[in-house]
Amino acid sequence: QAAGGVVRAAAGRQAGFAACAEVDGMLRSPTFLVGAEQQLGILQEFQKRDQHLSEEYQKNKPLCFSSRVYQKTHPAKIQQGHKDADATLSSPMMVGVADGVSQIEDYGIDASLLPQELLRRCEEQAVLQLLPGQPVAPQDTYRGPVQLLRRAYEETEELGSTTCLLAVMDNSTRIHGKLHPMIAVITVGDCELMLLRRFPNRQHPLQAAFHTEMQRIDGHVQTPLQLARVDDRIDPDFTEDITLEVIERGSAVHCISAYEGDIVVLGSDGVFDNLFLDEIVDLCNSILPPRAGKFSPTHPNLLQKLAERIVLEAHSKTVRGAGNQFPDSPIGRGGKIDDTSIVVAEVMEWTEAHSDAWMEMSQRRRPRTWTSSLSFFDCAQTCNVAEDSDEYDEHMRPLHSRGSAGASRASSEDGGDGRRCVIS
Repeated sequence: QAAGGVVRAAAGRQAGFAACAEVDGMLRSPTFLVGAEQQLGILQEFQKRDQHLSEEYQKNKPLCFSSRVYQKTHPAKIQQGHKDADATLSSPMMVGVADGVSQIEDYGIDASLLPQELLRRCEEQAVLQLLPGQPVAPQDTYRGPVQLLRRAYEETEELGSTTCLLAVMDNSTRIHGKLHPMIAVITVGDCELMLLRRFPNRQHPLQAAFHTEMQRIDGHVQTPLQLARVDDRIDPDFTEDITLEVIERGSAVHCISAYEGDIVVLGSDGVFDNLFLDEIVDLCNSILPPRAGKFSPTHPNLLQKLAERIVLEAHSKTVRGAGNQFPDSPIGRGGKIDDTSIVVAEVMEWTEAHSDAWMEMSQRRRPRTWTSSLSFFDCAQTCNVAEDSDEYDEHMRPLHSRGSAGASRASSEDGGDGRRCVIS
């Protein structure tokens, strides 16, 4: 019987080849009709797969970020008198990085003020629009990352110019009527994001599942796409409409499925110009190895340790090593001397306890500067961990198995400003 199936399959392929016609020197074949019974079988398989994913991995629960940040100005830049113009955002429904353009200081403008204010306004929008279970006014309904970033920018006042990268936890998405949390990523400029996941199950090391690409004008390392507000001293032709157009037409937007245990790494170009993607993956696995048993949130101290380690490794690329040689980096030996900032976040369940803690903290919150960021989770002590399956759906594959691997020690990527939505 098996042999008969092989013969029939071969006969089918031969019939397909026979149906090919040569047109302009190229073989063209018609699209074959798929019968109703076969289509129904495919639909049933899709339904089973979706049901398996929803019931075993997500359990229709809202998710959030538990995150830690780290910033460090490169020692060489400190000696030159440069101020750290990076800013980071760490909150339960949004994490982000903004890298201020230091050249703006030549005009007497503090390069750190706009990125700080922009991320502060972004977080305000996230609190209004994204917290699960909170009432939302009609005018504050979440309409995607582009409109959120636009609204945040419109509420800023500071002069300056900055790149910006946000990861938004969207718990409003439903697929086939069931809750399917997504991470919406919007980037303007050359900050980057990596999402890591354990394959084929939670007892395996983390692997890169997704990463963004830098947006640089003509691929030049010093000219990223950016959000600006400047006066006549810098550009007499500037209007805010230009920046709004950059947000709406120039930003790169991605939508990624979110699962408990995903690790999200956001960094300024000082990180990703100096470290290859596989080096970051190795660092993550060295500090966050697989753990036996069901999923439980990572202690925040480990996330902090990982953030600091990544920044220090990025800076080490500018120091001569063995044989008085500079280490290799994505932009060449010796890397780049730059301010370096990073956010390391883990995806976890948003619970009623988190909601209460957030509301209490918001009520007693004091004004703060934005050289550091807000993090309030200590999930190692407070979270009730749900029972989850340790197996993954076949769509949760690592990058290399989907043919879209990122920069490695052998190659690196620049550019790319298109929009795409992927469910990975």
